[in-house]
Amino acid sequence: MTAPPARIAEVKDRTSYFGVIERLNKASVDKHWEAYADIPWDDPDHQVDPDDPRFVLSPVMDPLGRTEWYRSQPPQIQAQIGLWRVATAMKVGLQFENLLKRGLLNYAYWLPNGRPEFRYVLHETTEECHHAMMFQEFVNRTGMPIRGMPRSLTLIAQSAPWIPLISTELFFVFVLGGEDPIDHVQRKSLKEGHIRHPLQETIMKIHIAEEARHISFARHFLRHRVPRISAARRRFLSIMTPIVLGVMARIMLCPPGPMVRHFGIPREVVKEAYRSPEFRAELRDCIAKTRDLAHELGLVNPVSKRLWQAFGIWDEPRPAKARRTRTQAA
Repeated sequence: MTAPPARIAEVKDRTSYFGVIERLNKASVDKHWEAYADIPWDDPDHQVDPDDPRFVLSPVMDPLGRTEWYRSQPPQIQAQIGLWRVATAMKVGLQFENLLKRGLLNYAYWLPNGRPEFRYVLHETTEECHHAMMFQEFVNRTGMPIRGMPRSLTLIAQSAPWIPLISTELFFVFVLGGEDPIDHVQRKSLKEGHIRHPLQETIMKIHIAEEARHISFARHFLRHRVPRISAARRRFLSIMTPIVLGVMARIMLCPPGPMVRHFGIPREVVKEAYRSPEFRAELRDCIAKTRDLAHELGLVNPVSKRLWQAFGIWDEPRPAKARRTRTQAA
C-alpha cells in the first residue's frame, strides 16, 4: 500500500533526524578530549600568572578594554582584570554545564529503549564533564576568588535541570542560550587572534570543537520537535525563548559584580562600556543563530517580538542564503 504524502514526509524527516544523531555519535567516538590527558598543564608556558600581559583585555573583544579608565590602569591591573574576565567566563560555563548535565540526564532517564538520543546525550554529558574539569582547573590556577553566577541567580537556576520534565523544547532553547553566546565569542576571539595565552587557547579550541556537536544536536532536536507540538505549547515557547536568551547572553557577556567591586571599577565606566552601541550590537550578534532558528520555527510573533526588543536582542532575520554562508564559515 502507498502511504499518504504527509506520512512519507514524516518518515523521511525522522530518518534524517536519526541520521544526524548517528553522525554525532560517531564523531564523539572518533574525536574527543580528556581534561587531564590532552592538556599540557605542566608545560612552563602554560602556567597562569595574574600579571601576565597576555591577559590584557582586547579593546575589540571587550568594551571595558576601550574605556579610558581601563587604559589608565597599571599593566598588572589590566592583566588581572583580563584574567578575572576569562576565569569568570569559565566558572559560569562550568556552572551552566552542571545544570545542563543534570537536565540531559533527566531527559535521558525517560527515553524508551532503542532511542538513539540516549547514546548521544550520554556522550555529550561525558564531554561536558571534561569541560567542567578543565574550566575549574584553570580557575584554580588563577588563585582568584572567582564566584561565577550571582548567588541569587544560582538559586533560581537550580530549577533548570527539571525543565525537560515540563518542556524538552524549552530545555534545548536553554541549552542554546548558554552555548551560543560563548561559542560566538570564543570563535571570534580565536579567528581574530585575540587569544595569546597558550593554555587559554588550548581550552578554547577543545571547547569549540565539542560544543559544535552539542549545538548541532540542540538545533536539530528543535527542528524535529517544534513543528509537531501543539499551538499552545508553541505560543509558550515563543514567549520563553527571548526571555531565556536575553538573560543568558547577559550572564555570559557582562562583567561580574565581584570583579567590579574588587578592582573598584566606577559605575559610570561600567555603564559606558556595557551600554554602548557596540556592546548592544555584540549582544544581538551572539544569539543571531538561535534567533534565526526561532524565525525558521515560527516562534516569532507580534507578542514575542516585543520581548526580543525589550531584552535588546532583536534584529531582523537574515536571508536564508546569508545564514547558510555564516554557518559554513563557522
